[in-house]
Amino acid sequence: MTSAPETSGRLVPRLGLLSIVVFGLSYMAPAIVVSTFGVIAGTSAGVAPTAYLVATLAMTLTALSYGKLARDHPASGSVYTYARRLLGPRIGFLAGWALLLDYLFLPMVAWLIQALYLHVQFPSLPTWGWLVVVIAVTTLVNALGIVIADRVNKVLLGLTAVGLLALVAVCVHTVGGAPTADGAHALWNPAASLGTVTAAAAIAAYSFLGFDAISTLSEEVRDARRTVPRGILLTVLVGGGVFFVISFLLQWVHPGASFQDESTAGYEVAVLAGGKGFANVINAITLVGGMASCVAIQASTSRLMYVMGRDGVLPRRTFGRLHPRLRTPLFNLLVIAVIGLLATKLSLDTATSFINFGAFLAFALVNLCVIAAWRAHRGNGTTRPVLTHVVLPVLGAVADVYLLTRLNHTAVLLGVAWLVLGVVYLLVLTRGLRREPPEFRMDAADPADALDTEEPPAGATAPR
Repeated sequence: MTSAPETSGRLVPRLGLLSIVVFGLSYMAPAIVVSTFGVIAGTSAGVAPTAYLVATLAMTLTALSYGKLARDHPASGSVYTYARRLLGPRIGFLAGWALLLDYLFLPMVAWLIQALYLHVQFPSLPTWGWLVVVIAVTTLVNALGIVIADRVNKVLLGLTAVGLLALVAVCVHTVGGAPTADGAHALWNPAASLGTVTAAAAIAAYSFLGFDAISTLSEEVRDARRTVPRGILLTVLVGGGVFFVISFLLQWVHPGASFQDESTAGYEVAVLAGGKGFANVINAITLVGGMASCVAIQASTSRLMYVMGRDGVLPRRTFGRLHPRLRTPLFNLLVIAVIGLLATKLSLDTATSFINFGAFLAFALVNLCVIAAWRAHRGNGTTRPVLTHVVLPVLGAVADVYLLTRLNHTAVLLGVAWLVLGVVYLLVLTRGLRREPPEFRMDAADPADALDTEEPPAGATAPR
């Protein structure tokens, strides 16, 4: 069979429901609730689980919208693809630009956090050395293909789950041995308020970013129209449930928001519950979960860049190509790895301040896309329920915008600056809006489809 050009090839559908839920949860890194507990508890005035509950409800509304769009548009690209098709190519470009803000900074932040924690536990290698090791390992895993990455994620997430279950058991034993303890204080106390809880929820939403990453894998999922929506909703509900339960137990063991160091409060509470040895084990489990998150984050970023390159928004000859044998966007993975090497030069606070701005803006656009789809169907003479396709998306968009306003001023200013840069690039790309941004239209009869779905000829190496 004659090979089709790489730029016209499709990604190979190999993943099922369990795989994409594992991918989303790995991206979210459930153990991050331990790492960020002090910050959430401090911002919420000692009611971290309530903040996670508010964030879960807000993200569920957006997850429902993602599910509707993934069913109608089972293609990689997430909000970039949805906004392009429903709100126009220019809005789609800006949606992808906002999402790219998250996706470019998330690998850097994930790798840097991983390197910092590894250096603390194994100081013989400097932080930059651990950074190189982590980047090299995750890039190799992702370069070998989505199936290999899926297997690695399942193993690492399984180990993380064991560690979190151990933490739950020890915390339950601790609070059970104190008959006078009252868990109600973990949900509300006189110092808490709507303002403190929503401000903490805006930070806690950072932990949910993995659920939208599932939509970037749509072209690699079997029966994507049915599987991806279910996977998105399950990821939010399971992840939110884990965050709520763990933060509730940690807050019960350690009432209030006073810690020696907010950034290591989870370790402090683990010591209080089970001793220093147990806390060290939990810290190691957190590192394991962080590695799974690094793999998932880099994979989804590379696929967003691939779709934007395939569309010609980014240079097609480099970003829009798949490796002929591995069928992975290898160039994109290497670009992300090189950018990640600059992580030691970044302020962690500055990098993370970008992320939620882009996320909330993208989430709001997703909800608007559902409303746009409802209007389009209504214009074609078909109807969809107003409750699920208008009311809930409006509530989701309002929640996203409100949480965006709860971010600090630095995050908003940096986010606006990024958007202005995107508008300038759009003007250059479209020659002053005189033409539309380029668009890739996949032909169902494309010979490349057969290349990806048929069995390889004898002697050939099958794509991973």
